[in-house]
Amino acid sequence: MGTYLVKRVFSLIPVLFVVSLMVFMVIHLTPGDPAAYMLGEDASPQQVAELRAQLGLEQPIYVQYIKWIGGVFRGDLGFSFFMKEPVTHAILNHLGPTLSLSIFAQILAILIAIPFGIMAANRRGSAADQTLMGASLLGISIPSFLLGLLLVLLFAVTLKWLPVAGYKPLSAGLWTHLKYLILPAVALGTMQASLITRMTRSSMLEVLNAGFIKTARSKGVKERNVIYRHALRNAFIPILTVIGQTFGMLVAGAAVTETIFNIPGIGQLIINSVTRRDYSVIQGVVLFVTFAYVFINLVIDLLYGVIDPRVRLNRK
Repeated sequence: MGTYLVKRVFSLIPVLFVVSLMVFMVIHLTPGDPAAYMLGEDASPQQVAELRAQLGLEQPIYVQYIKWIGGVFRGDLGFSFFMKEPVTHAILNHLGPTLSLSIFAQILAILIAIPFGIMAANRRGSAADQTLMGASLLGISIPSFLLGLLLVLLFAVTLKWLPVAGYKPLSAGLWTHLKYLILPAVALGTMQASLITRMTRSSMLEVLNAGFIKTARSKGVKERNVIYRHALRNAFIPILTVIGQTFGMLVAGAAVTETIFNIPGIGQLIINSVTRRDYSVIQGVVLFVTFAYVFINLVIDLLYGVIDPRVRLNRK
């Protein structure tokens, strides 16, 4: 297991390197001058040129990249001249809301999706199965921003049960914290719940038709034990894969939802940074999100061996 883990960690380095190179090139080749944006329309060309020199933007792109990636290896993601703070501090200051939203959305998705997926698989072809699959298809199809606006209109504006937008930290109280996250978590987690539901149903159907399940039922094992102790455990690896991938999607794709609900998270940070051409923050956030995504998938990969001992044996 130790050798396998080392190999997996080293296999992530080329991925991060390619992503860093691509995002650096795309950002610097995109029209727009951060120096001109910082100084405003009234700035003279000489002032813009002086600020570009101060920011190091007049150097060749490959020189800028080498300096930046060298700083990354030292744990330095750069400095934001707009926010007047290191990029690492900016990310950490905005990370809490994004993690709270993503974790809450994923918990809601799992609590809804796995029972519904099991129900659909256990009642294959019934009205309940068709209804759940139709609802999951709708959940995959509807954009999160549209669902978010509809939820705000119904539960915040019309019924006035929940806040329209905003964010309160956990220090303000658990219920206050969750109250501001319910609508964005539902909007963000609906697609994930739909994907997990469909994967749970598909994986469960495959296992329920296996010989050992038929043997367990013929021996009089309770249906509940057959479903949860035998079938779900053997069907859980594909489900866990989708859970890991969708959680990575939540962290990476929360920008629109955070903007709609005015949540000061990573998504809102990167949108603001793109608007004002804050190169350092954009590069740092994209690299951080990529690292988070591949790290989550690494954790999921390691959990396979916990769920199924046969996976551990194959890795030795």
